[in-house]
Amino acid sequence: MTKISHEHKEQIETGTRNLLQAIGDNPNRDGLLETPERVFKAYSEIFAATGETQFNNYKLFPTDQETDMVIVADIPFYAMCEHHLLPFFGTVSVGYIPDGEIIGLSKIPRLVDWAARRPSVQENMTALICSEMERITHPKGVAVYIQSRHMCMEMRGINRPGTYTTTSLYKGLLKTDTLLRQEFMMKVRD
Repeated sequence: MTKISHEHKEQIETGTRNLLQAIGDNPNRDGLLETPERVFKAYSEIFAATGETQFNNYKLFPTDQETDMVIVADIPFYAMCEHHLLPFFGTVSVGYIPDGEIIGLSKIPRLVDWAARRPSVQENMTALICSEMERITHPKGVAVYIQSRHMCMEMRGINRPGTYTTTSLYKGLLKTDTLLRQEFMMKVRD
């Protein structure tokens, strides 16, 4: 994943000090002295895939086995809303119908993590995971279902704690075959 440069480290630390001062706090008080460096370290992780356009940490394996659907369900994720830079978090379920190749199962959660490590909105994150699964595996069909909570709705604005947002996207057979789509949703909602 992308590393934030030293130049950006200074920008983030200065920006953090400026923000603390702008909200009426003293960036030089004991509890905040190391906050700019902590924010830099946190943002280095949280935004590690910003600017990356393709997920490349995978391996495909040939298969001649007929598989109806492979599903990895309830993958936890944490992301940052691009509108308010506040967290949204929840689970992602990914299903696909292989067509001669399968991806290592551990790579699907890694793909979710990669997609979450950039400022985004849930709808775009859903589409990014789906398009990368299509690009990588060339499946007969793919489905992505995300359920999450958004701090921009819970901590501010509408102030509705515990509100869930769901998004889904279906491609190929999982879009055109109603029974396959229903099977996917039944398995991920169990």
